[in-house]
Amino acid sequence: MRSICLYCGSSPGVSPAFTQAAADFGAAVAARGWRLVYGGGGGGLMGVAARAALAAGGEVVGIIPRALLEQEHGLREVSELIVTESLRERKGIMFERSDSFVALPGGFGTLEEVVETLTLRQLRYHKKPVYFLNTDGFYDPLLAFFTHAVAAGFVHPAQLGLFTVTADVPGLMALLAQAPDATSPAGALKPPALG
Repeated sequence: MRSICLYCGSSPGVSPAFTQAAADFGAAVAARGWRLVYGGGGGGLMGVAARAALAAGGEVVGIIPRALLEQEHGLREVSELIVTESLRERKGIMFERSDSFVALPGGFGTLEEVVETLTLRQLRYHKKPVYFLNTDGFYDPLLAFFTHAVAAGFVHPAQLGLFTVTADVPGLMALLAQAPDATSPAGALKPPALG
């Protein structure tokens, strides 16, 4: 079963379009017979996507640090709930359990997770695909910053190919369906020697 990792807000945001996209995404992942891997929260876009996937008969793996389990009102009715001792452990398990990564709208946590995933891909620790669901142009400022970083000489232009941006859930599902198997031996990458 293909596993899709979701990064998104633990708040719903102000636009109903964000909530709708999260619900559509969760339902679409389940309809494809894929597993949804996410941060385990029950609130915000996280909870919306997870509940939509569960309602559609999908498998949902929630991974949440113990300290956040109550604070975020962790969604205990997921198919599998993994409680970690730290955020770092949470991210590691999410990474290992996933074949692809999708960022829906979110705040600092979402940004930190998806940028770390991009950095690891840039450094050739993996080649799993990374997608931004740019609902209502939410990620336009971030994408503009990436272009600015290229112009300033901090990002190589080719590195803008480390991720894919799409505006709607059907387009995202089509991209995910076409994604190569990044976990096969032929697709595995060796990380560079650092230091």
